[in-house]
Amino acid sequence: MKKLILSTAILLGSLSIHAENVSLTNSVNSVNYQDDYKEVDAVPAAIKKSLDEAYPGVKLDKAYVNSKKEYKIEITVRGEKSIVYTDATGNILKK
Repeated sequence: MKKLILSTAILLGSLSIHAENVSLTNSVNSVNYQDDYKEVDAVPAAIKKSLDEAYPGVKLDKAYVNSKKEYKIEITVRGEKSIVYTDATGNILKK
């Protein structure tokens, strides 16, 4: 009887190890992120004006635009780099 209980415990233990590995593999494969911004050479004047008002002394380093006409702008203010998101009319979306 002891051998039957021991065999059952070993069998169940080996099954639980395999089930855990499968769930880890699936969770890693499900992570998918794409950035759909494309780099542009110039931004609308409204964006430049809005950034100048919000961040005095701002320097635009790079600008990107997506299909919704939202801009991702890399800026430098007083030696610190950051990223600002705006729409085409200059409204700041995220800081």
